[in-house]
Amino acid sequence: MSKQWQQDQSFDRIAKKFEKNIYGTTKGRLRHELLLHYLQQHLPAGPLDCLDAGGGTGVMAKALAEMGHKVLVNDISADALDLARAKFEGEIQVNFHCGPLQSLDSHNQFDLITCHAVLEWLSDPYEALNALFDRLKPGGYLSLSFFNLDAHRFSNLLYGNFDYVDKEFVVSNRVRLNPNKALAPAEVIDFLKAEDFAIRHQAGIRCFHDYMRDKSMQNSHYEQIKAKEIQFGTTHPYLWLGRYFHLLAVKPES
Repeated sequence: MSKQWQQDQSFDRIAKKFEKNIYGTTKGRLRHELLLHYLQQHLPAGPLDCLDAGGGTGVMAKALAEMGHKVLVNDISADALDLARAKFEGEIQVNFHCGPLQSLDSHNQFDLITCHAVLEWLSDPYEALNALFDRLKPGGYLSLSFFNLDAHRFSNLLYGNFDYVDKEFVVSNRVRLNPNKALAPAEVIDFLKAEDFAIRHQAGIRCFHDYMRDKSMQNSHYEQIKAKEIQFGTTHPYLWLGRYFHLLAVKPES
């Protein structure tokens, strides 16, 4: 097993700040609610055995548990998992694993693996995808969301950050809460298809919200924005503009 995961981003010591910065804003709220909407729309009925890979402070895991699923929350940050545990108060359907996802027993396979806003923090996201493939049952569902490279380039060109784009988004003083490795949706889709995964769903996440000229509307018109994200987020050309991209793929049976 590669040791590149040792360079992956951990949110130890800043887990509370991370949760506030993400889920205390309309950006994080909208991302979470859209992902949950699509999961509820496309997942099969019945309780599933789920792995929330890079599950952080347990926001998605809590939603999955409330849907009746059994969940294992995995994260490299012990501080994040402490915040996650506090959300469940002894819920027997939820367990926790602290460490890189590659350290999970590959013999323990799942009906559903969620990996949301994780790949962009990893030193080798495609190695991590291979590790996820190994831990998914044949016919199991893989829910991926990741920071969209194409939308990242598009938004920075709109803002006039030409030097940043020319330098391929490399800066000398990186902000710790900014994702490290945006991924191109087409490349991730090709990677999944090369492993014979069937793409059941794809959508842009925050196709419009982040581009609002009047940022105050992100709060004042939140429900209208969300409705339009759902209406247009799975259609061309808008899905490719989402700041995050969501894929739901099914592992081949054999």
